[in-house]
Amino acid sequence: MAPSLRVVVRRMGLRPLAGSIEGVVVRWVAVSELEDPTPYLEGDELLLTTGMRLESDISRYVARLVARGVAGLGFGVGLTHDEVPPGLVRAASEAGLPLLEVPRETPFIAIGKAVSELLAAEQYDEIKRAFAAQGRLTRAALRQEGPHAVIDRLAKEISGWAALLDEAGEVRHATPGAQVGTVTAELGRLGALPGRPDAQGGRPGASAAQTGRPASLALSGPEGHTVVLPLGGGPRPRGFFAAGSPRPFSPVGHTVLNAAASLLTLALEQGGARLEAERRLCSAVLELLLAGAYEQGRAVLDPVGVRLPEEPLTVLVARAETLEVLEEALEPHAFTALLPASPAFLASPALSASPAPGGKAHSADPAAARGRAGGERLVVAVVGEEGAEEVAAFAGGPVGVSAPCSYGELAGALDQARRALAAAGDGGVVRFADLAGQGLLRLLDPGAARAFADALLTPLTRYGSRADLVESLRAYLSCNGHWDAAAQRLGVHRHTLRYRMRRVAELLGRDLDDPGVRAELWIALAATASFARPPADAPTAWTPDSSRSSP
Repeated sequence: MAPSLRVVVRRMGLRPLAGSIEGVVVRWVAVSELEDPTPYLEGDELLLTTGMRLESDISRYVARLVARGVAGLGFGVGLTHDEVPPGLVRAASEAGLPLLEVPRETPFIAIGKAVSELLAAEQYDEIKRAFAAQGRLTRAALRQEGPHAVIDRLAKEISGWAALLDEAGEVRHATPGAQVGTVTAELGRLGALPGRPDAQGGRPGASAAQTGRPASLALSGPEGHTVVLPLGGGPRPRGFFAAGSPRPFSPVGHTVLNAAASLLTLALEQGGARLEAERRLCSAVLELLLAGAYEQGRAVLDPVGVRLPEEPLTVLVARAETLEVLEEALEPHAFTALLPASPAFLASPALSASPAPGGKAHSADPAAARGRAGGERLVVAVVGEEGAEEVAAFAGGPVGVSAPCSYGELAGALDQARRALAAAGDGGVVRFADLAGQGLLRLLDPGAARAFADALLTPLTRYGSRADLVESLRAYLSCNGHWDAAAQRLGVHRHTLRYRMRRVAELLGRDLDDPGVRAELWIALAATASFARPPADAPTAWTPDSSRSSP
């Protein structure tokens, strides 16, 4: 704040003659003998003159100074005037302009130096106050509450309120009296909040996405003055910080606000780095558990305060965007890991089918798994059986849930949960146990099943005869090998169907009387895009051991 006119008067021994000097500030000193010096003034100056050209129309001279907003008029006596002209005193009194008598022994330059020293001292005090406030904010940031303590401290420093918002505009912490509604409404209007349309009805978040990182926002109204700053070092803010005061923010206030924003941004970035490290740790522990190293995994997690749940376990798999929600729901009863759904990972036991008798896992189709699992990363949660139901419902998105398992069965359970997620589509909770009653194909990877079907049926699809051997085979298997029923469905004689089935056996090099062969062919037919449901009155189930009717 600039020095007051009262301080200048007292320090320089000036004599007030008119107007009030209470509450008047001086931002500079100007000397002019012009009849109209106002074009060269900005306001709040103490104007000094000897009245060299002040001969007539004094009232108009004073009126121009008042209109310009000068802090006061200092009249030097002893040069052109032995005393301040009475007309000037009268005009200044009527206009309310502070009028000061400057003694002959007081040089104008001395008044200028004094005001400069006062301004410098005031600026130094402001810097000291700003540094002191920054120190208090820094100590608050080191407290256990971290960003919340910074918000509380800031509200005291500015004698107002402060609030911390996340990137979606939700309140993380706010002091009493915080005008959060006004802030979020304005951010939403500008399109800076994802999921909220701007005032022009545009795409949610379009303005921020198109213009890059939002700049600071200043609001003024009857309720006071508000400043909003984005937090985070990336192109998109990781949150927002708002502060308000009944009075306009001084330079010190803005310095304190910027310091608080820096501390909050640092806390967010450090918190994000720590959280990412914890996630990587949990992912590494999950790999240990999948490899059967339970004791090693527990030893790694113990120092960071994460405990493995007790058996029986349930594995949940969800899409990457539900990571934070699942972490919040699980803490501290289990742990989550963000794992890549890459071809290398899918080929590992973690996301493979059940191990074969030789101990080698069958890898799933990577492209199909990525498409059905919703991206390149999956959230894997290991939960105690009792908490799985609540966590799955809390996720709010598609979740696949395995059957209860032990740590030794974790790899298989993870595969079950992944397959259940693939069946969940865009929403809902699907349990692997529920897939058993929906057909064998629901348990198979779609891409792998399609590739299997194409490879097995290619000799039939490439056959050059007019007869459709694929449809004939489908009818034959659908009717459980009953020649008459299958021939009637196709609209051909049963001997014609017999000939076609012999041709199918020759092309495939398979024995159609073998139940295993018939099961493989049925699965292949069901997996093809041309699969058509049989009529309602036809048999809908077939088992490999179904007997054929005699011809």
